[in-house]
Amino acid sequence: MKARDCKIVATMGPASDPPERLLRLINVGVDCFRLNFSHGAKEDHARRFNAIREAEAKAGKPVGVFADLQGPKIRVGTFKGDQVTLRFGETVVLEASTAPGEEGLIRLPHPEIVDTLEIGDILKLDDGKMQLTVTGRAGKQLNAKVDFGGVLKNQKGLNVPTRRIPISALTPKDREDLAFALELGVDYIALSFVQHADDVREARALIGDRARIISKIEKPSALDEIESIVDLSDAVMVARGDLGVELPPEMVPIAQRRIIRAARAAGRPVIVATHMLESMVDAPTPTRAEASDVATAVYQGADAVMLSAESAVGRHPESAVAIMDRIIRAVEGDAEYWRGLPRDMTPPQPTTADAIALSARHMADVINAATVVAYTATGSTALRVARERPVCGVTGLTPLIETARRLSLVWGVRSVVTEDVASVEEMVAKADAAVRKLGVSVGERVVVIAGIPFGRAGKTNTIRVFRVE
Repeated sequence: MKARDCKIVATMGPASDPPERLLRLINVGVDCFRLNFSHGAKEDHARRFNAIREAEAKAGKPVGVFADLQGPKIRVGTFKGDQVTLRFGETVVLEASTAPGEEGLIRLPHPEIVDTLEIGDILKLDDGKMQLTVTGRAGKQLNAKVDFGGVLKNQKGLNVPTRRIPISALTPKDREDLAFALELGVDYIALSFVQHADDVREARALIGDRARIISKIEKPSALDEIESIVDLSDAVMVARGDLGVELPPEMVPIAQRRIIRAARAAGRPVIVATHMLESMVDAPTPTRAEASDVATAVYQGADAVMLSAESAVGRHPESAVAIMDRIIRAVEGDAEYWRGLPRDMTPPQPTTADAIALSARHMADVINAATVVAYTATGSTALRVARERPVCGVTGLTPLIETARRLSLVWGVRSVVTEDVASVEEMVAKADAAVRKLGVSVGERVVVIAGIPFGRAGKTNTIRVFRVE
C-alpha cells in the first residue's frame, strides 16, 4: 500500500497516556504529537514526552513532538458571586483592574486592552457566546452595549477581533514553558495568538536553532501580515478555534484557504487544526460534515491535519486516527486531487537545489518511480522535493534523528536515519537498502538526489536513477 502523504497530528492527554495506547496510535497512523501547555503541569508534559520517545523506539519510525504554548489568552476578571448576567441592549462598564467586578461592571486584568479600544470596537466573550460593542469612554473606563447577552462567569475568554492588542505572543508563563520544552528536546514550538511578524522574530531570538517554529494563525490581524509571518516561520497552523470566534463563521473557510495558499507559496508545511472530528470525542464515528472537512483540508494541500480533544480526552482516540487516515487515503486516491495540487506549488527559485528538486519530481513522474530519495542533513533537501508534490512521495535519508523527527510534519516524506555516505556507490547502496525496508519491490526505479561533496549541508547538486535489484 502506498504511504499516506498528508500527515496526522494527535494531541496528548489522559485518553492517549497509556503506553500501549500510545504505541497503537503511532501504529495506526500518528506522525507527530502535540503537547498542549494550556493544560497540565510540567511533570505531565515531561512524562508524556518520555513516553512518546519510548513508543517511537518500539514502533521503529521517527515521530515528531511539538510544544503548543498557551499564549496571551485574554480573559475577563472575577466577579462578586462568581458571575454576572449581561442583558441585551444594556450598557455595562469596562475597567482595567484586578478587583472583582459586579453587575454592570466588568473588570479586565489587562490595562492595555482598555487603553487600546475605541468606540465601535467589538468584544466577544466566552468563545463568542456573548458580544459587546464599545460606545464611549470616560477616563479609564469604557462603556459598552450588550449586543447579545448571557451569564458571564469568572475568567472567561475575551476576544477583540477589531483591534490589534499591543501585547507579546509570549507571556511570562510561555517563556517558562518554552525553556522547559526546549530542555525536553521538542522538535517544534507552536506560538499561539501570533498577531504580526515581530512575534515570530521575538520567539526566534529565544529559540535559535534548538527547535523549529510553528506560527498559529488565529487572529484576524495576523492575516494582514500573513506572507511575512509565513516567511519567518518554519511551519504554520490554521488554528480554527479562536479564529472562528474572531471571524464571522462564513469567513473561516476563506481564511483557511488563504493561509494554506500562503504556506504552499512559501514552501512551508501547514497544519489544519481544531474541531476536525469533534463528535468523536464521544461517538465512534464522525459526522459526514466532519469527514468532508478533513477531506477539504487535504484537497487544499495541507501538509497535516490535527486531532485535539478527540485524542486527548476522547473515548475513541485510535478510531479517530484510523478514520482520519482513511479519509486522507481516499482523497489521495482521487485523480482530481493530483490535478489540483500544482495550482499552489512553490515557484522554484533560480538555485541549483531547486532545479534538482524540480527535475527529480519530473523524472519520477516520467519513469513512474517508486520514490524520490533525498539525502538531507537539515531536512531542507527533502522539504524542497516535497514542495513539488511528487506522486511517488519522498524518502528522506538523514544521519540525524532530530531532522527525521522534524520531517514528520512535511507532506509525503518518510524519514530513515542512516549514516552519512562517502561515495556515489555508497549513496546508491544505502538508498537501495532503505527503500527495500519501506516496501519498494525489486525492479522498481528510484530517483536519488544528494550533495557532493557528501556531508556538507546546503549543497544539493546531484541526481541519479537506479533500479532496485
